[in-house]
Amino acid sequence: MAKRDYYEVLGLAKGASDDDIKKAYRKLAMKYHPDRNQGEGAKVAEEKFKEVKEAYEMLSDPQKRQAYDQFGHAGVDPNAGGFRPGGPEGFGNGGFAEAFGDIFGDIFGQGGGRRGGGGQQVYRGADLSYAMEITLEEAALGKESQIRIPAWEECDTCHGSGAKPGTSAKTCSTCHGSGTVHLRQGFFSIQQTCPHCHGTGKIIPEPCTSCGGKGRIQKHKTLEVKIPAGINEGQRIALRGHGEPGTHGGPAGDLYVEIRIKQHDIFERDGDDLHCTVPVSVITASLGGTVSVPTLGGEAEIELPEGTQHGKTFRLRGKGIKGIRSSYPGDLYCHIQVEIPVKLTEHQRKLLKELDESLKKGGDKHSPNAKSWTDRMKDLFK
Repeated sequence: MAKRDYYEVLGLAKGASDDDIKKAYRKLAMKYHPDRNQGEGAKVAEEKFKEVKEAYEMLSDPQKRQAYDQFGHAGVDPNAGGFRPGGPEGFGNGGFAEAFGDIFGDIFGQGGGRRGGGGQQVYRGADLSYAMEITLEEAALGKESQIRIPAWEECDTCHGSGAKPGTSAKTCSTCHGSGTVHLRQGFFSIQQTCPHCHGTGKIIPEPCTSCGGKGRIQKHKTLEVKIPAGINEGQRIALRGHGEPGTHGGPAGDLYVEIRIKQHDIFERDGDDLHCTVPVSVITASLGGTVSVPTLGGEAEIELPEGTQHGKTFRLRGKGIKGIRSSYPGDLYCHIQVEIPVKLTEHQRKLLKELDESLKKGGDKHSPNAKSWTDRMKDLFK
């Protein structure tokens, strides 16, 4: 069966530009790719895909295209004694590498780079991270804040061209403006970024003095950041499109604001729960009474029973933090710390000694823990 004309396969006229050939190829490759054609018609689509790929391999390479235009299929047929396209498998310059680079980059978004206008590699910009420190109260209640970050903007002098005013960039003579070169290794041709123009396809003989030929300069910009109520340490807020700019028209990366929470003077956070230490005097712990404790919403009170021991924990339900994904707020745990009096006067010392003698006369009922401890000591040394 005679092969169809390569230009006819791609739906183009013989004088089509390189850019038209690439566009037509991408469109048809996406249409007939086997992963997009399952079930009935898969075999036909596969044959169409092979035909489109072969046509693109021949017409995208200047040497092969010249031979084809002059001699037709005989000029690129490896068995016809004429021009041999690449090697035994027929993968010449730009064929295999560009076929899979275009298909997987454009159809499935894999790899980080794709082909842009003029054949240049288009890459998404890198993601950036910004550490933001907030208070516990701000984390619990949420807030709106502003951050100032470095950003790249178009150079005002060269208006993004990178060339000195009055001059212009030249097409790279190494890659002829494609941004890529092909290296032959054995039977295969490997595509890589042009080492001369670094993938831009252009050479700037006289770079702009303001931006050094980059076409952009670094400035600063202010961004609004909305911190949701209940956010926790280490969680991140994504600001889409505010990362590093892409290359050759590629999309910008994202900026991730990572939350750091300052150490609080009173509270420690454990998920949605809060913990605090409440110091009370020996007298209050002994006799009991009402003690005021802090919460993020104001003061609250807890009732200490008579004889409250050091380390006793009281739980205040709903006085913690309502996390981002929580239905209800956490709890506040108040840990009692019985304070021992210091710097006593002689009179105070005398009173405490009298109290101690009185307690000893009352027996073990005043110090149940001490009695239990003494008994365990005796059992240990029997």
